[in-house]
Amino acid sequence: MYKHTALLVRKAGMSHDAFLDHWQTTHTPIAREIEGVVRYHQVLPVDPEAAEFDGVAELYFEELDALYDALGSEGSRDYDPERSVAAQARDDVDSFLDIERRPRLIGEETVELDTVDGDTDGLYKHSAFLVRKEGMSHDAFLDHWANEHVPLAREIPGVVRYARITPTEPERAEFDGVAELYFEELDALRAGLGHESSRDYDPDHPKAAAPREDVDNFLSIEDRPRFVGQERLITDETE
Repeated sequence: MYKHTALLVRKAGMSHDAFLDHWQTTHTPIAREIEGVVRYHQVLPVDPEAAEFDGVAELYFEELDALYDALGSEGSRDYDPERSVAAQARDDVDSFLDIERRPRLIGEETVELDTVDGDTDGLYKHSAFLVRKEGMSHDAFLDHWANEHVPLAREIPGVVRYARITPTEPERAEFDGVAELYFEELDALRAGLGHESSRDYDPDHPKAAAPREDVDNFLSIEDRPRFVGQERLITDETE
């Protein structure tokens, strides 16, 4: 399945509460009807004051062409969708988002661990938007991530689901990938991955410490945005 992940930054002069109200009241009814969307998640920050972004919007498509038609390709944010609902949603983003500061990634999802049978509504999620270490190729990054880091990360205490999003066009993507780790308890997330206000932490549990130490082997930590939030399922047509 193909996924469009957008890190949302509210328009200048707009409060976080006003942003949320517009996103959920005005934009969501439009976005959920975009042609080709089979699943739509929103991720709301657990601590808006400490978050790097105001929210994350995740739209899933069965076909990559349908995603491109509705939301544009990796290489451009300036597009004019032909489909009516997609065009309406595109027009509305100017009402509440700072488009120039809204990173995004188009990629394919690979599920590495799932103990909740895909039911992520209400779970706490740590999304890490990954940038490879300087001097490392994208292919080398993917190899290390999949074969060295994943076995460590899925052993972090409290993780109930772990998914990787890899870009469909790496040479045009803003990130090398997205790592999504889900927890049932916020305290477990923070114990394993740190508080959202700090990237400098030292996990107590050895199985949380091992992946934390490994990130220095393949990631540029300072260039890696992250987001801690609670997932909200808006629509799911996959069942």
